[in-house]
Amino acid sequence: MRKLIAQELMSLDGFFAGLHGEVDWHRVGNEYEAYAQNFLESLDMLLFGRITYQHMASYWPSATGNIARLMNAHTKIVFSHTLQEATWENTRLIQRNAENEISKLKQEAGKDLAILGSADFSSNMLNAGLIDEYHITVAPVVLGKGKPLFKEVQERVTMKQIHTQTLQSGHVQLFYQVKNK
Repeated sequence: MRKLIAQELMSLDGFFAGLHGEVDWHRVGNEYEAYAQNFLESLDMLLFGRITYQHMASYWPSATGNIARLMNAHTKIVFSHTLQEATWENTRLIQRNAENEISKLKQEAGKDLAILGSADFSSNMLNAGLIDEYHITVAPVVLGKGKPLFKEVQERVTMKQIHTQTLQSGHVQLFYQVKNK
């Protein structure tokens, strides 16, 4: 069975974006880029909620480099009730039953699946018991206000630490397995 991994970037005070969606502080550096490339190579499919999908779809198609090549080549699914079409290369739009679709995808043979960003969507999938791991990169910044990473989580979730990595940039990567699914 394939794992579903939520890959997130978070400020020290628990936000994934500023109050108005600002993510200018997401720049991490070469060590993170090496991790991102290895992570993307370990996956079969990328999953997004609408807002993150729209940000990614406006950036990656014109970007260059290995990560851009992987982002554009991967099969992608955007889950949205409001989006009418998905125009980014290799993207499929699913408007209903995200939980059922992801449950089916996890049963298929292949490499792991990942939700990139999409904090509300990943929280909803955590609530549904579908996320197996979290890879959280904590940025050395305090925003004070913003959009909380786990705002939509409905009850306590216990995690088991798999690994921790400190980057030269001051970012800390936390790798957790979800225990109480």
